[in-house]
Amino acid sequence: MDETLPPSRGPAHGLAIIAAEVEKLPVTPGVYRMLGEDGKYLYVGKARNLKKRVVNYTQLNRLSVRIQRMVMATVKMEYTVTQTEAEALLLEANLIKQHQPRYNILLKDDKSYPYLEIDLTHEYPRIAKHRGVKKKHARYFGPFASAADVNSALVSLQKSFLLRPCADTVFRNRIRPCMEYQIKRCSAPCVRKISKEEYAELLEEAMKFLSGKSQEVQQVLAEQMRQASERMQYEKAASLRDRIRALTQVQAKQYVESSAVKDADVVGVYHEGGQVAIQVFFFRAGQALGHRAFFPQHAEEYQEGEVLEAFLGRFYQTNPPPALVLLSHQVPEREVLEAALRLVSERKVSVETPARGEKQKLVQVAVMNAREALERKRTEDASTQMLLKGLAKLFDLDTPPQRIEVYDNSHIMGKHPVGAMVVATAEGFQKNSYRRFTVDAGSLTGGDDYAMLKETLTRRFARLKTEHPERDANWPDLVLIDGGAAHLTVAEGVFADLGINDIVFVCIAKGPDRNAGREVFHMSTKSPFQLPVNDPVLFYLQRLRDEAHRFAIFSHRDKRSRAIKQSLLDGVEGIGPTRKRALLSHFGSVDAIRKASPEDIAKVPGISLKLAEQILGQLK
Repeated sequence: MDETLPPSRGPAHGLAIIAAEVEKLPVTPGVYRMLGEDGKYLYVGKARNLKKRVVNYTQLNRLSVRIQRMVMATVKMEYTVTQTEAEALLLEANLIKQHQPRYNILLKDDKSYPYLEIDLTHEYPRIAKHRGVKKKHARYFGPFASAADVNSALVSLQKSFLLRPCADTVFRNRIRPCMEYQIKRCSAPCVRKISKEEYAELLEEAMKFLSGKSQEVQQVLAEQMRQASERMQYEKAASLRDRIRALTQVQAKQYVESSAVKDADVVGVYHEGGQVAIQVFFFRAGQALGHRAFFPQHAEEYQEGEVLEAFLGRFYQTNPPPALVLLSHQVPEREVLEAALRLVSERKVSVETPARGEKQKLVQVAVMNAREALERKRTEDASTQMLLKGLAKLFDLDTPPQRIEVYDNSHIMGKHPVGAMVVATAEGFQKNSYRRFTVDAGSLTGGDDYAMLKETLTRRFARLKTEHPERDANWPDLVLIDGGAAHLTVAEGVFADLGINDIVFVCIAKGPDRNAGREVFHMSTKSPFQLPVNDPVLFYLQRLRDEAHRFAIFSHRDKRSRAIKQSLLDGVEGIGPTRKRALLSHFGSVDAIRKASPEDIAKVPGISLKLAEQILGQLK
């Protein structure tokens, strides 16, 4: 980062604004915000005493160059008073998450984490992956560190307890066991291959295991296997043996085991060379549910404890904290953090920095993994930078591209057309920046890819010109389009009409027989060319193109699926949203409704026999 202040303007302007605001600030807890010329947040901070905290920004000789730049850029300051410092910490974390101020420590990956869900309202409860709002009458186990961790656990638990994974609509419409039953991962309650009482026993065993009573469950299964063997019920004994093995596999996959913690998150931070990595291990019911690395941005000037405090405030905005949080470094205000986490979880949360014993060993494992994660990231970043430099050389860019946008579209014979845009930076694919464009099918003739591309590019860049005329980081340095020479002509026309002449755009055409490695690149400034089949830059471009293709197909299928569900029932007189939900919930699909009799349809609440006949008449 450039550590010199621009000569056009010193810090005096922003300093005067902050100094004037200090006179108005109360001596109470609260949150203050520094805003720039465009109204965007530059920095959000919390304070036990607003006046005492903000006055520090008027003492420039005590500020880092980076914070001096923030003071210089400030044109407005706002503040909010809170009752306690804990409330201020939570408000600060929420505002940082919402506005992503450039001078705060930022956590890019702040999504919620998956759980295992058992819905107890059904007579044969299912076990499934769940992410999002929790239901009132369900049991949840987790969080797991990643979708891969919860999927792996789900498969192993199906093998162990034979609980159904299928949705209720599928369950209601089965007339024979599915493949899950055939491969011994379900007891097929849908066709009554198991009684309610036997299924309830399996369910109870599963919940005991997930609640940390794994040894008890394994001992019970081992005794049942012994008894079955003594009675010469060898098939039952073999089934129990397989279930015990599956449970053993679940436990064997735990990366870290410890008797020192039951419900806890273990958080380690490693800081080196201006970069920071944080590693979080999840323990629930005495079992390790995986671990995940995070790489906060703008954290290089802060101490490890300050980074942890900022990270935890953000992290637990979307993930409920456990009863215990173990940290590798002490945070500046532990009591405030505990009070804030208590407000979030509505229970007592202890934050500890162990100095000895097994808990301290767990923390050291987290720090070690944070260091290894940082080393891997540095290697990956260096590789990506080399690829971006290769792109700059290949496409005659002045500097490596900071933002790449890739475009593709998807449709079936012109039906349900969708344009798709994916975004890649030096940090990888930025999925929160992906966009889909619903194209007007009525304006297309058949599958007119060129008209779709024209509409997509026009809408995207016309909006960019309106919303970001200053050409900021929202503008791409490089545009890639899945297509050939004709697509290049369309793109040239769009950019010419919009008066945009400083963006490099390239069309990637599939080679003969659509073979990967034989792609042809089309540019306005060069003749078509190819790259060697083993060129790393080619592999990178293929990944970009394939991701755009995947997102376009996903968007098209989603649109087509919603259109099918909507159009077939929405045209029936007397069918509104409530009755439509009731019909789809009862039958599972429009196709199942079409195959049903009027009498069966009339069994749905709110559907008379006359209306049932009208529905069938419309669908057939």
